[in-house]
Amino acid sequence: MLSPDRALSRALVRTVPDAVTERLADLGNVPVALPVLALAMAYAVRRGHRFAALAAALAMALVPALIVPLKEWTARPGPLEPWAAGYYPSGHTATALTAYTAAALLLTPHTRRPWPLPAAAALTALTATGLVLRGFHWPLDVLASLLMCTPLLLGVRWAVGRSRRRSSG
Repeated sequence: MLSPDRALSRALVRTVPDAVTERLADLGNVPVALPVLALAMAYAVRRGHRFAALAAALAMALVPALIVPLKEWTARPGPLEPWAAGYYPSGHTATALTAYTAAALLLTPHTRRPWPLPAAAALTALTATGLVLRGFHWPLDVLASLLMCTPLLLGVRWAVGRSRRRSSG
């Protein structure tokens, strides 16, 4: 899997101007993604869905607990910085996926149209694309983060459903 990963990365890196890809990658920064989640959590609490908001907070808190030890254990070098280590899995992708999708799951029950989940998917995809195109991460780094954080989001989805049943019952 590493050989195709390297080949794909070589074909993609720097095909889009750095100024664009860096901004896209920045969508996965904690100061960008966490306020989105915090606002959605505050809205959920205001609507009486404390349990769902707590589940979203717990999912976000678990991201570094999952990602950081694996980064240290694998010590994978970066595409453009072979002397540096800790690129696998992508923390920015994990942050973007968890923050934006958890926020979307909290908001979706209160919207007339299902726009939050497609918006979260778009923000996560833009983050991942920026990270790979800029050369900050290998494609497998991004894929691993997406797969690792999915169970956390399934827990948030379950909590949102439980919270909705409790408030309507």
